[in-house]
Amino acid sequence: MARYEWMYRWGIRPWEKYPRAAATSIDAHLDAVEGSRSGARGRALDLGCGRGLYTLELARRGWQAVGVDLVPRAVEEARRRDRAGIAEFAVADVTALGAADLGAFDLFLDIGCFQGLDADQRAAMGHGVTASAREGAVVLILAFGVTRWRSQIGGVSAGEVVEAFPG
Repeated sequence: MARYEWMYRWGIRPWEKYPRAAATSIDAHLDAVEGSRSGARGRALDLGCGRGLYTLELARRGWQAVGVDLVPRAVEEARRRDRAGIAEFAVADVTALGAADLGAFDLFLDIGCFQGLDADQRAAMGHGVTASAREGAVVLILAFGVTRWRSQIGGVSAGEVVEAFPG
């Protein structure tokens, strides 16, 4: 966490480039999830929300959006960005979702958080998401694959994702 606190303090947020780099893919996946649902969108949890870029997008799309991040400064900035008050934000650990007592969700969105966790943390996050998932919930994860060049930012294989979400 200390690394992320430092990065937010100094305005270093390379992960905020994901919306430009992968916007088409992310939008297409969200459109597909939304197209498969009948009725209201439901509740969505943005895991590792940072300054709330995607939490606010989920809220604009009609989800009851909640964003969680471990870095208090990021959550404060997310709340300031949400001038219309359309989303909720909480300082919470994605590896201890039960302790946050956020309720149940229909959609879980992770843009670059899961990839930075170690195996035990990924398993804890998977357990928390599973325990917080309503029937038919969807998990969307954008993560880098494993390469030797990504040792600083992490990366996960498809198998590691499946392993973390056994249910």
